[in-house]
Amino acid sequence: MSNTENYLVDSIRLAMENVRERKTWPFGAVLVKDGKVLARSVNEVDATCDPSAHAEMQAVRAASKAQGSTDLSGAVVYASGYPCSMCLSAMYLAGVGKVYYAYSNEDGEPYDLSAERGYVEIARPLEQREMPLVYHRARDEGQDLYEAWQAVQE
Repeated sequence: MSNTENYLVDSIRLAMENVRERKTWPFGAVLVKDGKVLARSVNEVDATCDPSAHAEMQAVRAASKAQGSTDLSGAVVYASGYPCSMCLSAMYLAGVGKVYYAYSNEDGEPYDLSAERGYVEIARPLEQREMPLVYHRARDEGQDLYEAWQAVQE
């Protein structure tokens, strides 16, 4: 078996353990950087009452803590399922270089485990989305928020 397949099987085994032992979501992820496993994680949405605690998000969080940086440039994520739009965005923000997944949206569809809905929703124009995203310009008195951020970066 190739390293890719080994890591994908590891993510599936993590997901299966989550299903069998915790009776919860069938998702696992392994994050590897420079040939070293930085994180192995499962979906912990129910356990933490945190809707963002998907396996890939948990892997990004754990790997970032393990290396003391949010820069995961060149890392590879091996996921049991197709990543949702939130997880994909987090991986982009962290600099993950590649994602492999073992189960597609089509595989998950009959079980209501497809991530496609999020991608479809985000692709819609703002005025057509189910959840309105509304810009309403507001500023506090004093220094501008973004200018303050820029000043502390220098």
